[in-house]
Amino acid sequence: MVMRIDYAHYPCGYLLMGARRAVNVSIRAELIDAARAEDINLSAALEAALTAQLRMRRRDRWLTVNEPAIKAYNSDVDENGSFGDHARGF
Repeated sequence: MVMRIDYAHYPCGYLLMGARRAVNVSIRAELIDAARAEDINLSAALEAALTAQLRMRRRDRWLTVNEPAIKAYNSDVDENGSFGDHARGF
């Protein structure tokens, strides 16, 4: 089993780059009113929230896909030790 990190070599903020698209969303009126009263940029707030959700879901999916490999690696280290154990002085 091979562990793989998707997007590991993309520049930071890769998902935030690109063209923008206008979309319609439905949000509670009092929430919009409160956000506007605080001068919150709705587009930036939604982008930040979506980016965080995507990061969490991709992380969870990666962990699920790679769980067998992680367990196998940890088991191997438990049985055989880690590379360089012989050189450690602690």
